[in-house]
Amino acid sequence: MNFSDSERDSLLRLMRWRRDVRHFQTQPVAPDLQARLYDAMELAPSVGNARPWRVLQVDSASKRQAVHGIFLQANALALASQAPERQRQYLQLKLEGIQTAPLQLAVFTDTQPTQGHGLGCHSLPQSLEHSTAMAVHNLNLMARACGLGVGMVTILDPKAMQQLFEVPAQWRFCLYLCIGWPQAHDDLPLLHRQAWQENTHRPWQRC
Repeated sequence: MNFSDSERDSLLRLMRWRRDVRHFQTQPVAPDLQARLYDAMELAPSVGNARPWRVLQVDSASKRQAVHGIFLQANALALASQAPERQRQYLQLKLEGIQTAPLQLAVFTDTQPTQGHGLGCHSLPQSLEHSTAMAVHNLNLMARACGLGVGMVTILDPKAMQQLFEVPAQWRFCLYLCIGWPQAHDDLPLLHRQAWQENTHRPWQRC
């Protein structure tokens, strides 16, 4: 548990470069790198040690095409929900990489895991999804450390995704990950660069 200042600086640098990627090269992600991403998720903390994340690696071209179709439908609804003056800008945003990313993962949370025996979930059942989020964050950091980019797609109808993948009823869809080699590198969030939403700092509030 002894880490140097340079290691701490490297960790912060890694976090700074951890940005959503939407533009991917098509070259595959080697199996040894995929194993590193898996190992990173396995090291994530989880409430009650329940380890509730359920990950499906989507290799099927037909399944990927179906996911893209679900995205298009959800995106049309999302566009309509935007104020008229923002809709044109919305259409300029690149919001997914489903058609190009070589590695794609559908991430679910088991809301009734047998592991953990419900510890820590009675008051805050959403802590199971928080655990999944931390596992995904681990994957993100490891991917960036390996030079890979990750794009998180959330503009998807959860019920449609659950039906498409025929998962158990207690599995709740969380997000879809597009992973691969980025076409370019940038430490500024894409939405900031595209003037949709700038990075803002949230100071801790004392009480």
